Amino acid sequence: MDTASPPAPPLPAAPPPVTFAEALRFWLKLGFIGFGGPAGQIAIMHTELVERRRWISEQRFLHALNFCMLLPGPEAQQLATYIGWLMHKTRGGIVAGVLFVLPSLCILIALSWVYLRFGNVPAVAGIFYGIKPAVTALVLHAAHRIGSRALKNRWMWGIAAAAFVAIFAFDTPFPAIVLAAGAIGHLGARWAPAVFSPGGGQGRAPAHYGPAWIDDDTPTPPHARFSRARLLRVLGVGAGLWLLAMGVLVAVQGLAGTLTQMGWFFSKAALLTFGGAYAVLPYVYQGAVEQHHWLSGAQMIDGLALGETTPGPLIMVVAFVGFVGGWLQQVLGPDPLFLAGALAATVVTFFTFLPSFVFILAGGPAIEATHGRLGFTAPLSAVTAAAVGVILNLALFFAHHVLWPQGFGGRFDIVSAAIAVASAIALFRFRVGVLPLLGACAAVGLAITLLGPALR
Repeated sequence: MDTASPPAPPLPAAPPPVTFAEALRFWLKLGFIGFGGPAGQIAIMHTELVERRRWISEQRFLHALNFCMLLPGPEAQQLATYIGWLMHKTRGGIVAGVLFVLPSLCILIALSWVYLRFGNVPAVAGIFYGIKPAVTALVLHAAHRIGSRALKNRWMWGIAAAAFVAIFAFDTPFPAIVLAAGAIGHLGARWAPAVFSPGGGQGRAPAHYGPAWIDDDTPTPPHARFSRARLLRVLGVGAGLWLLAMGVLVAVQGLAGTLTQMGWFFSKAALLTFGGAYAVLPYVYQGAVEQHHWLSGAQMIDGLALGETTPGPLIMVVAFVGFVGGWLQQVLGPDPLFLAGALAATVVTFFTFLPSFVFILAGGPAIEATHGRLGFTAPLSAVTAAAVGVILNLALFFAHHVLWPQGFGGRFDIVSAAIAVASAIALFRFRVGVLPLLGACAAVGLAITLLGPALR
């Protein structure tokens, strides 16, 4: 009896080179389907670009992702910019990054107008009452999803736990946590390389889906090789655009003008905050709500709910902050409130995302030169682990504001707690999608608001 095993199926052929038009269609599609926050958007890109289309290999995708996780700003948008740049030079990166954001900006401007125009209507208020607890569960679920990839051994768990304690108990700035985690990873690459290797010391090989257009051993294309002249040119163009935009705002509104202050604040937010959208939101809350009073704390959480229901990076909640601030501050006078809000949202989005393009286009060549080097990847892996602890802290931050709307001294909202628990069960146990979950919670909140008086 012949017991020989059947021959393994042949590997698929490498895909043909991807045209710029083909890539443009994909980036436009991604801008409209990129739901679920950074974790969901990165998962979509991995499925489409690594598994299905095989435009880029798993290792090169993760190498780029680790770099973007280290940078301040939205890592999913930066990852799209990086891959677009790697495939089709500067124009590819700009198109990928802009199309990742543009649909979300237009949708949020429209939803922000609806919110301000009709937000006091009981039906609209009820919808937001149901969505807010679900947002808390979504942030917690994001920590779990990122942690399941990043926390590969007990050392990574320890880094995440230390980061959580540092920011929760001691209010340690996240840049300090990033530096500490990076230093641990740097030392770990020398003293315990198996712990910080891509397999995490557990012998797990990265998945392989067949040869990719940009594969593990594909040489770095000429445009992605480091050049000092190119680096200076990118930095010069980025600084020039920032100075031009800021100069226009100062000339029109003065240094104390609302739009000028928004441009300056969100420039700092883009440069000084790390760990992606979930880590930057407490900083935005502190500045926009407590310092500048562009909107209230309750409005900030409503904005996050809108951000969760729209495609694009979650940090696009800053467009909501800008719209509400421009509307309430009447930056164009008492009459054109919609134009004021739309202008402020556009200004905020420009200053928030400009550094991301500069980081990728300027730093990409240096990152390509480090591909496969543990001395570089180990600090990034440690930083990713630390970000998990920060995101968990953010989940508690939102739970506090949703479950105790008047503070710990006020009443505990048991209905919001029940919605949050049910949302967490739906996400973790039944893997319900973001949009169906938010739709169901909105319906529950609407029913409670409209039927509540009749039941009393």
